[in-house]
Amino acid sequence: MRQVLVNTRLAMQACGMSEAGEVRTRNEDRFVVDDALGLVAVADGMGGHMAGEVASSGALAALAASLAEGHERSATTGEEGDPDATDLDLRWNGTVRLRRAVDCANALLYEENRARGHADGDGMGSTLTGLQFLPALGAVLSFHVGDSRLYRYRDGTLVQLTRDQTAYQLALESGAPGELPPRNLLLQAIGPAPAVAPDFDYHEVRAGDLLLLCSDGLHGWVPHAEIAALLRREDALHAACAGLLGLSRRHASRDNVTVLLARFAVAPAIEEKKADLSASSASGLA
Repeated sequence: MRQVLVNTRLAMQACGMSEAGEVRTRNEDRFVVDDALGLVAVADGMGGHMAGEVASSGALAALAASLAEGHERSATTGEEGDPDATDLDLRWNGTVRLRRAVDCANALLYEENRARGHADGDGMGSTLTGLQFLPALGAVLSFHVGDSRLYRYRDGTLVQLTRDQTAYQLALESGAPGELPPRNLLLQAIGPAPAVAPDFDYHEVRAGDLLLLCSDGLHGWVPHAEIAALLRREDALHAACAGLLGLSRRHASRDNVTVLLARFAVAPAIEEKKADLSASSASGLA
């Protein structure tokens, strides 16, 4: 678990865990927590022998590197400290940087696929879902490709904030007759195609909000009501992450499982939870 004290008004604290699960021999999921960037994200890789791990790790590394470069450039030009900047400016600039970062991740994996002789639409790929905290706005910008998910737990209620980019979800929404396609058939992912169309969104956060990022090894097997009940019961982020992994095992999940929790609170409240940090997971690619 890592702690980010960004200002005296609101701060973010994050913890992530990942495991191969009870069936898979390798874990192709990865996650990242970057304190300096206020970035948390999960990636679920796919693509055959060893390629899933390469895809998810590569996507997250490229994403973080691009955002770090943009952050350094903004600091050099004084953009982030501009006293005349409006909320709309900060939101727009943040979205542009995220879009550039996601495009960089896609370009990296796409070029690797081409180098390996794969045609468009083939080769390794990865989901990519995450958020970047904008402390000046008390909000997060979310980005989403694939079927990993972002949820918000607020006042006892768990709400899904992303829409699965799957053929199954599209068929449900269209109401088309006939048999539904498989749940894991992605409409797009990072890597297989030269361009990708991420979903971006802006979410204001409040003290007490808990955001959950997870791969389909959790949400594809565990009922939402049980996820909400566990988040209601477990206040410590480390224990909550461990509990969510336990739920996936209890429901016989057959996939890799990754969970990442981000809590928002006034800075003094997070200071009081420093004891929670000693049993935390490591920051960075995991």
